[in-house]
Amino acid sequence: MADLAALEDPKMRAVNERHGDDHGVNLTKLRAVAKRLGTQPDLADRLWATGDTPARLVAILICRPKAYRASELDAMLRDARVPKVHDWLVNYVVKKSPHAEELRSLWFDDPDAVVASAGWALTTARVAKSPEGLDLPGLLDLIETHMKDAPDRLQWAMNECLANIGIHHPELRARAVSIGERLEVLKDYPTPPNCTSPYAPIWITEIVRRRAAGQPGG
Repeated sequence: MADLAALEDPKMRAVNERHGDDHGVNLTKLRAVAKRLGTQPDLADRLWATGDTPARLVAILICRPKAYRASELDAMLRDARVPKVHDWLVNYVVKKSPHAEELRSLWFDDPDAVVASAGWALTTARVAKSPEGLDLPGLLDLIETHMKDAPDRLQWAMNECLANIGIHHPELRARAVSIGERLEVLKDYPTPPNCTSPYAPIWITEIVRRRAAGQPGG
C-alpha cells in the first residue's frame, strides 16, 4: 500500500477522475509492482478488501482467477464500481474463470446497468471466439431496441458487441453497420490520430479492411 501511495500523481488523478477512476497511479508502474509480487491469492484477497482502487488493481493481477467461486466473483463484480477495476476484473479474472458462462447468463439481464455491461462484455468475447449457441440476430434486435438510450457503460458494452458481430460474422455485417448508422451511438466520439473510432460502422469497416489487407490490428 505504501509503494502504491508513493506512485500517486495528482495530475494523473485529475485526468483519471474525468473517466470515473479515483486514482493517480501510472498503470505501467502498478503492473511492475504486481509483477514483483507474483501470484499471491491470499494477499490479493487482503488488497481487494481494502476497497482502494490501486490495491484492487494489483489484487486482480496477482490473484488466481480459477480459484474463485461464481458467488465470489458475482459479489466482487457488484462491488467494483470504479470503471478500471470493473474492466480489469472482467477481462483478467472472470474471462479466465470456469464460471464465465454462468456469470455471463446471470449478469446479462441484470437491472443494474453496470452489472449488465459485464454480461455484455462476456457475450462479446463469445461473439468473437465461440459464438456457437448464441442468438446473434437476437442480440442485434436487443442492441437496435435498447442501445440508443442505455446508460453510458452499458451502451459502450452493447456497441462493442455490435461492432464485433459486424467484424466476425460477414452474414450479419450489413445489418450491424445499418444499425450503427441509424442509432449514431458514439458517432462524434473524440478519437486520437492513428486510433480507430468506436462508432460501429467505421470500426467494422476499418477492421475488416485491415484483415483483408493482412495488416496488424485486424
